[in-house]
Amino acid sequence: MAKGYIIANMEVTNPEQYADYRALAPAAIEAHGGTYLVRGGQSETLEGAFHSRTVVLEFPSFEAAKTFYHSAEYEAARQVREGAARVNLMVVEGV
Repeated sequence: MAKGYIIANMEVTNPEQYADYRALAPAAIEAHGGTYLVRGGQSETLEGAFHSRTVVLEFPSFEAAKTFYHSAEYEAARQVREGAARVNLMVVEGV
């Protein structure tokens, strides 16, 4: 079965509020079988325009990634993040 990946690219605008989100998100990710592959760290834009922070999550399947995103646990974390970052988020199926 192909894995599912959530890719988030963001610009944190309120670090203190975003820290509250970072305290909630890992438990929601783990509850749905997800793991961090990339969580911030050094990056360099080679083409196009990206925000400064990128996160890549791996899930057992595309459907598991979508279920995580729409879960009550992650909804609570997203509400805490509201207004703390500009976020682009997508889910993709891997090989």
